[in-house]
Amino acid sequence: MSIESNATNPPTLPRRVLGRRLRELREEAGLSRANAARRCEMGAQTLWRLESGRNSETKKMVVNALCDTYQASAEDRRELLWLVDESRKDGWWQSYADAMVPEVEMYFGLEQAACEAFTWQTATLPGLLQTAGYRRALWEVAKSLGQPVDLDREIMLLQRRQERLQDTSGFTLCAALSEFVLRHPTGGVETMADQLDHLVEICAMPNVSLRVVPFLTPDHLGLTAKDFIYLEFPDHLNPVLTEPPVVYVEGFSGALYLDKQSEIARYQAARSSILQVALDELDTQRLIEATAREYRA
Repeated sequence: MSIESNATNPPTLPRRVLGRRLRELREEAGLSRANAARRCEMGAQTLWRLESGRNSETKKMVVNALCDTYQASAEDRRELLWLVDESRKDGWWQSYADAMVPEVEMYFGLEQAACEAFTWQTATLPGLLQTAGYRRALWEVAKSLGQPVDLDREIMLLQRRQERLQDTSGFTLCAALSEFVLRHPTGGVETMADQLDHLVEICAMPNVSLRVVPFLTPDHLGLTAKDFIYLEFPDHLNPVLTEPPVVYVEGFSGALYLDKQSEIARYQAARSSILQVALDELDTQRLIEATAREYRA
Protein backbone atom coordinates (compact mmCIF):
# COMPACT_ATOMS: atom_id res chain seq x y z
CA MET A 1 0.00 0.00 0.00
CA SER A 2 1.45 3.38 -0.95
CA ILE A 3 1.61 6.26 1.46
CA GLU A 4 -0.52 8.41 -0.85
CA SER A 5 -3.36 5.89 -0.78
CA ASN A 6 -3.94 6.62 2.88
CA ALA A 7 -5.06 10.18 2.05
CA THR A 8 -8.67 8.92 1.90
CA ASN A 9 -8.53 8.19 5.63
CA PRO A 10 -7.99 11.66 7.14
CA PRO A 11 -6.84 11.75 10.75
CA THR A 12 -8.90 13.12 13.61
CA LEU A 13 -7.27 15.78 15.76
CA PRO A 14 -6.39 13.52 18.74
CA ARG A 15 -4.86 10.90 16.42
CA ARG A 16 -2.69 13.38 14.60
CA VAL A 17 -1.51 15.05 17.83
CA LEU A 18 -0.68 11.59 19.17
CA GLY A 19 1.20 10.78 16.00
CA ARG A 20 3.21 13.99 16.06
CA ARG A 21 4.24 13.46 19.68
CA LEU A 22 5.33 9.88 18.94
CA ARG A 23 7.34 11.06 15.96
CA GLU A 24 9.03 13.75 18.06
CA LEU A 25 9.93 11.23 20.78
CA ARG A 26 11.37 8.84 18.19
CA GLU A 27 13.50 11.60 16.69
CA GLU A 28 14.67 12.70 20.15
CA ALA A 29 15.71 9.08 20.76
CA GLY A 30 17.76 9.18 17.55
CA LEU A 31 15.94 6.25 15.94
CA SER A 32 14.87 5.86 12.34
CA ARG A 33 11.30 4.76 11.72
CA ALA A 34 12.48 1.40 10.44
CA ASN A 35 14.71 0.83 13.47
CA ALA A 36 11.98 1.81 15.94
CA ALA A 37 9.43 -0.40 14.20
CA ARG A 38 11.79 -3.37 14.25
CA ARG A 39 12.43 -2.97 17.99
CA CYS A 40 8.67 -2.94 18.65
CA GLU A 41 8.07 -5.84 16.27
CA MET A 42 5.83 -3.91 13.89
CA GLY A 43 6.10 -2.90 10.26
CA ALA A 44 7.58 0.46 9.29
CA GLN A 45 4.39 1.19 7.32
CA THR A 46 2.31 0.55 10.44
CA LEU A 47 4.45 2.99 12.43
CA TRP A 48 4.16 5.55 9.61
CA ARG A 49 0.37 5.32 9.76
CA LEU A 50 0.51 5.78 13.53
CA GLU A 51 2.84 8.78 13.33
CA SER A 52 0.76 10.45 10.61
CA GLY A 53 -2.50 9.88 12.50
CA ARG A 54 -3.94 7.68 9.76
CA ASN A 55 -4.37 4.43 11.66
CA SER A 56 -7.96 3.35 12.23
CA GLU A 57 -7.39 2.39 15.87
CA THR A 58 -4.48 2.82 18.26
CA LYS A 59 -3.81 0.23 20.95
CA LYS A 60 -2.39 1.26 24.31
CA MET A 61 -0.12 -1.80 24.22
CA VAL A 62 1.57 -0.40 21.10
CA VAL A 63 1.96 3.07 22.58
CA ASN A 64 3.42 1.62 25.78
CA ALA A 65 5.91 -0.40 23.74
CA LEU A 66 6.98 2.71 21.85
CA CYS A 67 7.31 4.65 25.10
CA ASP A 68 9.57 1.90 26.46
CA THR A 69 11.68 2.00 23.29
CA TYR A 70 12.00 5.79 23.37
CA GLN A 71 12.56 5.86 27.16
CA ALA A 72 9.70 8.35 27.43
CA SER A 73 9.04 10.09 30.73
CA ALA A 74 6.07 9.17 32.89
CA GLU A 75 4.46 12.50 31.98
CA ASP A 76 4.85 11.87 28.24
CA ARG A 77 3.42 8.38 28.63
CA ARG A 78 0.41 9.71 30.55
CA GLU A 79 -0.22 12.31 27.84
CA LEU A 80 0.03 9.77 25.02
CA LEU A 81 -2.27 7.23 26.67
CA TRP A 82 -4.80 10.00 27.30
CA LEU A 83 -4.70 10.79 23.58
CA VAL A 84 -5.35 7.14 22.76
CA ASP A 85 -8.59 7.36 24.75
CA GLU A 86 -9.53 10.65 23.06
CA SER A 87 -8.91 9.25 19.58
CA ARG A 88 -11.72 6.75 20.12
CA LYS A 89 -14.35 9.42 20.76
CA ASP A 90 -16.57 11.01 18.11
CA GLY A 91 -16.24 14.49 19.56
CA TRP A 92 -13.59 16.24 21.63
CA TRP A 93 -15.16 18.21 24.49
CA GLN A 94 -13.07 18.28 27.61
CA SER A 95 -13.35 19.92 31.00
CA TYR A 96 -10.26 20.85 32.93
CA ALA A 97 -9.20 22.69 36.05
CA ASP A 98 -5.40 22.72 36.17
CA ALA A 99 -3.31 24.72 33.73
CA MET A 100 -1.08 21.81 32.80
CA VAL A 101 -3.40 18.81 32.40
CA PRO A 102 -3.00 17.05 29.03
CA GLU A 103 -6.00 18.81 27.44
CA VAL A 104 -4.37 22.22 27.81
CA GLU A 105 -0.94 20.91 26.97
CA MET A 106 -2.41 19.77 23.67
CA TYR A 107 -3.54 23.28 22.83
CA PHE A 108 -0.08 24.65 23.61
CA GLY A 109 1.41 21.95 21.38
CA LEU A 110 -0.88 22.99 18.53
CA GLU A 111 0.00 26.64 19.07
CA GLN A 112 3.72 25.86 18.91
CA ALA A 113 3.29 23.82 15.73
CA ALA A 114 1.09 26.39 13.94
CA CYS A 115 2.46 28.78 11.35
CA GLU A 116 -0.53 31.12 11.53
CA ALA A 117 -3.08 31.99 14.21
CA PHE A 118 -6.17 34.16 14.06
CA THR A 119 -8.03 34.96 17.26
CA TRP A 120 -11.29 36.79 17.88
CA GLN A 121 -11.75 38.00 21.46
CA THR A 122 -14.67 39.98 22.86
CA ALA A 123 -13.90 40.24 26.60
CA THR A 124 -10.22 39.60 27.35
CA LEU A 125 -6.91 39.65 25.52
CA PRO A 126 -5.49 36.38 24.14
CA GLY A 127 -2.70 34.85 26.17
CA LEU A 128 -0.02 35.62 23.58
CA LEU A 129 -0.62 39.36 24.14
CA GLN A 130 -1.07 39.47 27.91
CA THR A 131 1.31 41.09 30.40
CA ALA A 132 2.05 39.30 33.65
CA GLY A 133 -0.02 41.87 35.57
CA TYR A 134 -3.02 41.37 33.32
CA ARG A 135 -2.75 37.60 33.64
CA ARG A 136 -2.57 37.78 37.41
CA ALA A 137 -5.69 39.96 37.45
CA LEU A 138 -7.64 37.34 35.49
CA TRP A 139 -6.62 34.62 37.94
CA GLU A 140 -7.60 36.82 40.88
CA VAL A 141 -11.12 36.84 39.48
CA ALA A 142 -11.03 33.05 39.09
CA LYS A 143 -10.24 32.62 42.80
CA SER A 144 -13.94 33.01 43.55
CA LEU A 145 -14.44 29.58 41.94
CA GLY A 146 -12.10 27.98 44.45
CA GLN A 147 -9.75 27.02 41.64
CA PRO A 148 -6.17 26.67 42.96
CA VAL A 149 -3.40 27.93 40.73
CA ASP A 150 0.32 28.50 41.08
CA LEU A 151 0.55 32.05 39.74
CA ASP A 152 4.33 32.04 39.35
CA ARG A 153 4.13 28.80 37.36
CA GLU A 154 1.26 30.21 35.32
CA ILE A 155 3.26 33.32 34.41
CA MET A 156 6.29 31.22 33.45
CA LEU A 157 4.06 29.15 31.18
CA LEU A 158 2.59 32.31 29.62
CA GLN A 159 6.04 33.73 28.93
CA ARG A 160 7.16 30.46 27.38
CA ARG A 161 4.14 30.52 25.07
CA GLN A 162 4.87 34.12 24.09
CA GLU A 163 8.30 33.15 22.84
CA ARG A 164 6.40 31.89 19.78
CA LEU A 165 5.99 35.52 18.71
CA GLN A 166 9.76 35.84 18.35
CA ASP A 167 9.66 33.44 15.38
CA THR A 168 9.01 36.26 12.94
CA SER A 169 9.66 34.12 9.86
CA GLY A 170 7.71 31.03 10.90
CA PHE A 171 4.69 32.32 12.80
CA THR A 172 2.12 35.08 12.27
CA LEU A 173 -0.65 36.21 14.60
CA CYS A 174 -3.71 38.24 13.70
CA ALA A 175 -5.72 39.28 16.76
CA ALA A 176 -9.14 40.84 16.23
CA LEU A 177 -10.43 42.46 19.41
CA SER A 178 -13.73 43.99 20.40
CA GLU A 179 -13.28 47.55 21.61
CA PHE A 180 -14.62 46.32 24.96
CA VAL A 181 -11.32 44.49 25.49
CA LEU A 182 -9.51 47.85 25.52
CA ARG A 183 -12.12 49.74 27.51
CA HIS A 184 -12.63 47.34 30.43
CA PRO A 185 -10.00 48.14 33.11
CA THR A 186 -8.98 44.56 33.86
CA GLY A 187 -6.87 44.55 37.02
CA GLY A 188 -7.38 48.27 37.55
CA VAL A 189 -6.38 51.43 35.72
CA GLU A 190 -2.61 51.06 36.14
CA THR A 191 -2.51 47.40 35.12
CA MET A 192 -4.61 48.14 32.03
CA ALA A 193 -2.51 51.16 31.07
CA ASP A 194 0.63 49.03 31.22
CA GLN A 195 -1.14 46.35 29.16
CA LEU A 196 -2.08 48.84 26.45
CA ASP A 197 1.48 50.18 26.35
CA HIS A 198 2.56 46.58 25.76
CA LEU A 199 0.08 46.28 22.90
CA VAL A 200 1.57 49.37 21.27
CA GLU A 201 4.97 47.66 21.37
CA ILE A 202 3.40 44.51 19.90
CA CYS A 203 2.02 46.58 17.00
CA ALA A 204 5.60 47.12 15.81
CA MET A 205 6.26 43.39 15.40
CA PRO A 206 6.30 42.41 11.71
CA ASN A 207 4.49 39.11 12.26
CA VAL A 208 1.66 40.45 14.46
CA SER A 209 -1.46 42.24 13.26
CA LEU A 210 -3.86 43.84 15.75
CA ARG A 211 -7.32 44.86 14.54
CA VAL A 212 -9.99 46.40 16.78
CA VAL A 213 -13.69 46.16 16.00
CA PRO A 214 -15.29 49.39 17.32
CA PHE A 215 -18.52 49.42 19.30
CA LEU A 216 -20.40 51.25 16.55
CA THR A 217 -19.79 48.89 13.67
CA PRO A 218 -22.09 46.99 11.31
CA ASP A 219 -23.29 43.55 12.35
CA HIS A 220 -20.85 40.72 11.58
CA LEU A 221 -20.44 36.98 12.13
CA GLY A 222 -18.22 37.53 15.17
CA LEU A 223 -21.40 38.38 17.09
CA THR A 224 -22.63 34.80 16.72
CA ALA A 225 -19.33 32.92 16.43
CA LYS A 226 -18.21 34.18 19.86
CA ASP A 227 -14.53 33.89 20.87
CA PHE A 228 -12.33 31.44 18.97
CA ILE A 229 -8.78 30.73 17.81
CA TYR A 230 -8.13 29.51 14.27
CA LEU A 231 -4.82 27.73 13.68
CA GLU A 232 -3.13 26.83 10.40
CA PHE A 233 -0.06 24.61 10.04
CA PRO A 234 2.91 24.69 7.65
CA ASP A 235 2.92 22.68 4.43
CA HIS A 236 4.80 19.39 4.65
CA LEU A 237 7.02 18.19 1.81
CA ASN A 238 4.66 15.23 1.63
CA PRO A 239 1.17 16.81 1.24
CA VAL A 240 -0.37 13.83 3.00
CA LEU A 241 1.38 14.90 6.21
CA THR A 242 0.22 18.53 6.08
CA GLU A 243 -2.11 19.10 9.02
CA PRO A 244 -5.43 20.78 8.23
CA PRO A 245 -6.58 23.81 10.25
CA VAL A 246 -7.99 23.55 13.77
CA VAL A 247 -10.43 25.84 15.58
CA TYR A 248 -10.14 26.06 19.37
CA VAL A 249 -13.11 27.37 21.37
CA GLU A 250 -12.55 27.78 25.11
CA GLY A 251 -15.63 27.86 27.31
CA PHE A 252 -16.24 28.51 31.00
CA SER A 253 -15.76 24.86 31.94
CA GLY A 254 -14.28 23.18 28.87
CA ALA A 255 -12.62 23.44 25.50
CA LEU A 256 -13.91 22.49 22.08
CA TYR A 257 -11.59 21.47 19.22
CA LEU A 258 -13.06 21.55 15.70
CA ASP A 259 -11.37 20.12 12.62
CA LYS A 260 -14.13 19.00 10.23
CA GLN A 261 -14.06 20.76 6.86
CA SER A 262 -17.59 22.10 7.29
CA GLU A 263 -16.71 23.55 10.70
CA ILE A 264 -13.48 25.09 9.45
CA ALA A 265 -15.34 26.74 6.55
CA ARG A 266 -17.79 28.41 8.95
CA TYR A 267 -15.01 29.90 11.04
CA GLN A 268 -13.11 31.02 7.95
CA ALA A 269 -16.26 32.91 6.96
CA ALA A 270 -16.46 34.41 10.45
CA ARG A 271 -12.84 35.54 10.27
CA SER A 272 -13.46 37.24 6.93
CA SER A 273 -16.61 38.94 8.23
CA ILE A 274 -14.85 40.24 11.36
CA LEU A 275 -11.90 41.66 9.44
CA GLN A 276 -14.22 43.44 7.01
CA VAL A 277 -15.57 45.64 9.82
CA ALA A 278 -12.37 45.95 11.90
CA LEU A 279 -10.15 49.02 11.92
CA ASP A 280 -6.93 48.69 9.96
CA GLU A 281 -3.64 48.23 11.80
CA LEU A 282 -2.72 51.95 11.88
CA ASP A 283 -6.10 53.11 13.15
CA THR A 284 -6.05 50.26 15.68
CA GLN A 285 -2.69 51.43 17.02
CA ARG A 286 -3.97 55.01 17.28
CA LEU A 287 -7.02 53.82 19.23
CA ILE A 288 -4.86 51.78 21.61
CA GLU A 289 -2.53 54.74 22.20
CA ALA A 290 -5.46 57.10 22.81
CA THR A 291 -7.08 54.65 25.24
CA ALA A 292 -3.82 54.25 27.14
CA ARG A 293 -3.60 58.04 27.54
CA GLU A 294 -7.15 58.06 28.90
CA TYR A 295 -6.21 55.51 31.54
CA ARG A 296 -3.19 57.57 32.63
CA ALA A 297 -5.02 60.92 32.61
